Amino acid sequence: MTILSVEQIQVRLQVVFPEGTEQRTYITREMAAKTVFVCLYANAIEGLDRWIRPNQVCRMTEAQSAIMGDAEREKWYVASGKNGFVPPVGVPWFADTTREPIRDETIGDGFLPVRAIIERQGIPTTSSKGRYALEEGFAALFAASLSTDDFNVLAAAWRANHLTKTALARQALIAGGALSAGGAVQVQFPNGETRALSAGPSSVIAKAVIEQFATRFLKKPHVLWLSESGNKVVARDERLAATLGIVIDPSKALPDIILVDLGDDAGGSDLLVVFAEVVATDGPINRQRKDALTVVARDAGFEEEHLAFLTTFMDRSTSQFKKAIVEIAWGSYVWLVSEPDHIIDMRNGTAKKLSELK
Repeated sequence: MTILSVEQIQVRLQVVFPEGTEQRTYITREMAAKTVFVCLYANAIEGLDRWIRPNQVCRMTEAQSAIMGDAEREKWYVASGKNGFVPPVGVPWFADTTREPIRDETIGDGFLPVRAIIERQGIPTTSSKGRYALEEGFAALFAASLSTDDFNVLAAAWRANHLTKTALARQALIAGGALSAGGAVQVQFPNGETRALSAGPSSVIAKAVIEQFATRFLKKPHVLWLSESGNKVVARDERLAATLGIVIDPSKALPDIILVDLGDDAGGSDLLVVFAEVVATDGPINRQRKDALTVVARDAGFEEEHLAFLTTFMDRSTSQFKKAIVEIAWGSYVWLVSEPDHIIDMRNGTAKKLSELK
């Protein structure tokens, strides 16, 4: 029986679980590919009553993985599941202590929730018996005989059956953004006007902020300012600025987007000015940036109680989000293109009971 290499398995995992999949790092990294490989090597597949322990992934070696005879594989499967096992050939893939991230992250947080791996029932948690196996349909995705086209069809069908509608929608939004990033991005403003942005991920996020965020979270949204990297001004509504008594000085360090929510009150009590930063690489609204924008806003004629600060990302699984979240300013908001109906409130101020916040 031919088994795909770890590298080939990892390539397929990255297709099965596209950008936007929760815990994608855990289930597409090399450790995940090695976990799948060991399951295949041991024939630990649903319906066969064969199960692996996480430390059996640790105990596999490059030399052992190249031995494909049925008898040799069976001998390794039985021996490696016992305490005190020492690989007969080669160096273990991981130290035995690495079993915890395999068990808790790759399997527990990654594969089990989407039922890519199943857990053996009826044995105590303290048992040393193997307890994990590949779900039958998931295992079929790694058949070496599959053509690329057949694999893609099976992977799409498996996703549809195993991932939630929310997860699938999230992936579709990110995939759509990736396609849009390849060419000029057309943005439709709330008033119906359109503008063209240069190709790139920043433009995809900016488009979503104007077309999706503004319509969902603002009452009467207008685009006051839109710029691109390199300080290129795409849109600047001088008439609205003059009507509101606002002075926009392009020489100041303005954000990527300024939205104005005119609100419902003719007196302007619910007017809101939203300073939004697009993070495709770097540049969230941290404390220093928020303070600087507040000064710019005051100088431009904004009142502080009518200000809101927003940092926007493509998805919370991205490295940009994970890097920036630790420095995003309190008293600001975070919005994700891939989950457009939700917003993260970095609430500032005195503590309140959770029941008061619901």
